Amino acid sequence: MDRETIKSFLPQREPMFFVDESVKQEDGSCVSHYRIRDDEFFLQGHFPGNPVVPGVILCEIMAQGSVGLMVDVLDGSSWPMFAAMDRVRFKRSVYPGDELATTSRIVETRGNLIFVDAKATVDGKLCCSARFTIALVPKD
Repeated sequence: MDRETIKSFLPQREPMFFVDESVKQEDGSCVSHYRIRDDEFFLQGHFPGNPVVPGVILCEIMAQGSVGLMVDVLDGSSWPMFAAMDRVRFKRSVYPGDELATTSRIVETRGNLIFVDAKATVDGKLCCSARFTIALVPKD
């Protein structure tokens, strides 16, 4: 899916929209990509002279990148929204110009809750991993 298609499944918009493309894999996982741009709002003060992507933004990128997993259950009446983050681990910093690849997989579904394991890599090196609980919330 390209950016415009993904927007039909996610409520976020620029400057909080962090998916350039997303592809559901044959094994059921989803791989998404986002290139960190030099002018991202979150880099302005984090940190002057050494811009590093904040960890919370890495988590947002991974969660948004998981949208490809939910296309089959998103029928237009609900949005996927964060309900919880667990087991978050930061392994490597991410910088402007980096192409962040996220890989996610559903580990459990319980009612309107979807539990997702996700990881983010740059050039194949692990930067961040987490388990997210995503709630399907009615649009109204």
